[in-house]
Amino acid sequence: MSYVQSLFHIVICTKYRAMTIDNANKEHLYKYIWGIINKSRCRLIKMNGIPNHIHMLVEVHSEVAVADLVRDIKRASSYFAKQSDMFPLFDGWSAEYAAFSASFSAKERIVNYIMNQEEHHGKESLESEYKRLATRHGLKFYEPE
Repeated sequence: MSYVQSLFHIVICTKYRAMTIDNANKEHLYKYIWGIINKSRCRLIKMNGIPNHIHMLVEVHSEVAVADLVRDIKRASSYFAKQSDMFPLFDGWSAEYAAFSASFSAKERIVNYIMNQEEHHGKESLESEYKRLATRHGLKFYEPE
């Protein structure tokens, strides 16, 4: 038997970073996204966000490419959000995303970070957060298109 641990902190943003994920209905969107992750043989550990982006900590199955998983999440959940009456302002996801590999030892810290998104973004903007996360993981930050 093979043993593979592939843990990713994934961030997806709404198109133009618009505040279009209604807090009253976000749990419906999260449940839908969880279903996509589960169907992909991956395991959602934690998901939370604010009206313009979502953070997910996902254990990605060894036979699943992260890019394919994110593509499937964005495609299907965009269709769901646009077809439902719960997100009337939602216009889709931005083209870019962030996926940071994470160690098992950082799991609880990342879970706590994701759980406290509302409080966190009272102090830091999404752009600042994106730049900080990219820099911390040795990536060059590019301004969104």
